[in-house]
Amino acid sequence: MTDTDRQKQPASRVSTAGRATTPRRRLRGTLGAGLGLLALAGSLVACSDGSADNAAQATPSASPSASDSTGPTVKHTELTQPTPSAAPTSLRQVTCEYRKDDTGAPSKFVGFPPSKLSRGVIAAKRMVITTNQGRIIIDLATKDVPCAVNSFAFLAKKNFFDNTVCHRLATVETVGLGMLQCGDPLAKGDGKSKDDGAGGPGYLFNDENLGGLPLSRGTVGLAQATEDANSNGSQFFISFTDENTQLTAMGAAFTMIGVVTKGMDVIDKIAKGGIIPFNGDPTADVRGEGSNAPKKKVVIRDVSIV
Repeated sequence: MTDTDRQKQPASRVSTAGRATTPRRRLRGTLGAGLGLLALAGSLVACSDGSADNAAQATPSASPSASDSTGPTVKHTELTQPTPSAAPTSLRQVTCEYRKDDTGAPSKFVGFPPSKLSRGVIAAKRMVITTNQGRIIIDLATKDVPCAVNSFAFLAKKNFFDNTVCHRLATVETVGLGMLQCGDPLAKGDGKSKDDGAGGPGYLFNDENLGGLPLSRGTVGLAQATEDANSNGSQFFISFTDENTQLTAMGAAFTMIGVVTKGMDVIDKIAKGGIIPFNGDPTADVRGEGSNAPKKKVVIRDVSIV
């Protein structure tokens, strides 16, 4: 499926599990909802919400293409095996492509990032996220994800993330995964807003570094539903448990941008604070109906790329 085809898909469709999925969840849906994962009695028993037949590798300047290989089948849902994208010989040669998000998803548009990398982006080593709960420092895999880092650097300079909230907390006890999700500029993070997880920067860009980092404790990746390859925006997640490796074991692929080197104690504190179940029902998060929010409200004060 091409980018044009994906952006012209109808507003809703019926998933393989018989549930309607919306553009909100299909574009940058939360990972648990995107895969339809549910932990029951401490074990993984379900995986739904559509297929990922088009989760293809992409280089910074290449158009997305379908992969012919498919991963294991879980409840008749086939997921493609990730293939790491090739690193460019020189970041000065990279040309990034950012295209308008015309799917109707809500956005806070501050412009498009430049197609060529600045010296600052080429030299970028860390992303510093300052929150009301503490500071989180991420070592960036800039050579492997230059266009993702370029996007974050652009948005950071535009103060895109300032005063936004981390809208979703997935815990092993509730959905079988452990991650904090942020980057929706319109999210309320109150466990009541069904549109939390829908917002973005008004543009999309291709996957990079698929499978390049294990989805274990401390890794940071870009959030998108598994059936919507190459639809990255501003949302990202921070993994705080090795339980998340089950996602890649099942064939899911996400653009992994780096690893937390300082601030995992901040993430652990947030996780231990528990969740606000979406409208009182924690399983709604798995069904893609809403996001379980962290009880400890997480407000991003500033994001910088250094």
